[in-house]
Amino acid sequence: MKKYIASIIVFCALLSWCNSSAGKSPVFSADSLRTGMLNLDISLTDTAALALLDTIDVRKKNIINDYSMIGVQYGMALSQVMWNPSMRQGFLFVPYNIGIMYTRYGKMFGYMPYFGFQAGVILTREGYKFKADDQGYIPNVQGATQAVMDVVEVPVMAHCHFDFWKMKLMANIGFFAGYRLSIHRTGESVAPEIADAFMDTDRRFDYGIKGGLGFGFVFDPVEIHFMAMYKYSMGTLYDPDYYSRYYYRYAYPSNIVFSLGVHFQLTRRTGKTTHQLRQEAREQVRLMNTIGRNAPEINTVD
Repeated sequence: MKKYIASIIVFCALLSWCNSSAGKSPVFSADSLRTGMLNLDISLTDTAALALLDTIDVRKKNIINDYSMIGVQYGMALSQVMWNPSMRQGFLFVPYNIGIMYTRYGKMFGYMPYFGFQAGVILTREGYKFKADDQGYIPNVQGATQAVMDVVEVPVMAHCHFDFWKMKLMANIGFFAGYRLSIHRTGESVAPEIADAFMDTDRRFDYGIKGGLGFGFVFDPVEIHFMAMYKYSMGTLYDPDYYSRYYYRYAYPSNIVFSLGVHFQLTRRTGKTTHQLRQEAREQVRLMNTIGRNAPEINTVD
């Protein structure tokens, strides 16, 4: 095939020479043939290079790296307790929810940059607040119509995110473990010795599920997150048989938390990392070697 192409190039060169040098006798030499074959070699090399370049995706992409963050958050909560048997209550407003959070992003299956996990330590409050029923009766527990507890909480959650422009959408779901540090009971019939102290039948260890949705603004290397979370405790407030050995009672706290967090990126969020740049350099060297191997050799005889 190369011989036929070379013949065509030589023939075209002869026609061009005839048109520009009418009346002169044609002169052929090994140099002219070598020049034609060299042009052929360059043409075929360019064709091979273009064929390889056509397989490369040159569209600009905003690459999301596997990066990590640490941040602080502050929030407010609406707290209730799921009672069994049920008792009429309202929401207890708790303007106290402070935490330190660590976030680690990663790619699922090596290319889906939407996942990660989040863990932290949170100091918060929760409790209950009873209200009067239709007959005017206000329920109580150990004489308390309201109680507020200080709690330390350690959540570990799966974290999903979708980044666009300078924003991101987020969703969290996971578990938490906690410990009730202190309690303050109020009510007309609360005994003084338990107003600010736990009883032997109270349970201080807490655990449960936690999840929520939110959105954030990204100003590399700082991100501002707004989250709405729901926390449901599976650790009851007291021993179920504290009141009766035959009729168990349960009390599971739940909270709706609205928080604002400021997070600082510990590693680069977007762009090419040093590892990626080195990998691209190796790919370019491999590409040039491939082009060199595919290029035709020139064999000319003077």
